[in-house]
Amino acid sequence: MAEATRRLGPYWTMTRSQVYRELPALAEAGLVRVGKPGPRASVPYTISANGKRAFTRWLNEPARIGQLRDPVALRTAFTDYMAADTVNDMFADATEQHQEALAEARAAAKDYASEDNGAATAMDFAVGYHRAALNWLKKRTS
Repeated sequence: MAEATRRLGPYWTMTRSQVYRELPALAEAGLVRVGKPGPRASVPYTISANGKRAFTRWLNEPARIGQLRDPVALRTAFTDYMAADTVNDMFADATEQHQEALAEARAAAKDYASEDNGAATAMDFAVGYHRAALNWLKKRTS
């Protein structure tokens, strides 16, 4: 889970509960193998040959853009019903969060640049997203 979060987190959200909820179904479908339980009842899973083939097929299907879901943009649609201080605080908080996330994505892109070109390129998407969000926020606060 830690590696998935490190590699995918800047542009793809997932929760531990989502991942662990899907693993038994993937095992039942023969896409992953269940290992021997470890400490604290942890159960390791590894991708099976069928899982690797299914993953490769999925990677080679046409990709569609994702659906944007941003809580700040959603609330912005209703700022007429919010106090001005609340709106300003929301934009200030979002700006701080995007600045932090941008710095993390830039660092990750730099780290991946020498080891994994695909991961570095995907991190560039996260960098662009946070830059765009900061530009949008700047227009709201100036």
